[in-house]
Amino acid sequence: MAENLGKIVLTDFARSKHFKSDTSGTNITSHSPRIFVLELQCHKVLPGYAPFCKLLFIPNETDAKVGTLEINSGNQIYLHSGYKARTDDELPVLGRWFEGIHVPVAEFLCLVLYSKEQLEKEGTIIDGHYGIVAILGQSHDNEEPMPPITMMRNALGVDEGGSGVPLDRKAYKRSVEFWNTHATVKVNQ
Repeated sequence: MAENLGKIVLTDFARSKHFKSDTSGTNITSHSPRIFVLELQCHKVLPGYAPFCKLLFIPNETDAKVGTLEINSGNQIYLHSGYKARTDDELPVLGRWFEGIHVPVAEFLCLVLYSKEQLEKEGTIIDGHYGIVAILGQSHDNEEPMPPITMMRNALGVDEGGSGVPLDRKAYKRSVEFWNTHATVKVNQ
């Protein structure tokens, strides 16, 4: 590992979102959360969108599928949109996703890590240096832009499910450019 991140743990939010077969997004049903964390083999670490955030890329040795696909004329018929919330405490926001489409197994997993201090600000206590807040199945080991609505939620602050990081206009425009041609995948295994 190029950077010593110390002890990495799985947050309850990530555990409930990624290790249940009845949730959408990147699901891992081939490994228990405990085994998954024990088997972490770092490929590379990149800085995230704020100083407290790191992106850890690992080879995918699970059954997780990619979480994003490029929109094209062959898959547009599987594209859906609607309002949804990540948790009961968050306000629903408009989203766009593929459903009922063949989804390839991911080559890499991008683990989004928040520092212990940031998680404490957001009301989550962990026994480690970093907590995994999201697991993103990808076909490559480079960062995909955060969705525009996530950037907005973060700018709204902790009370609205965000991190309190102000909106960066350049990053937002890059995000819109990417997400204009891509959509997430709803996978119920």
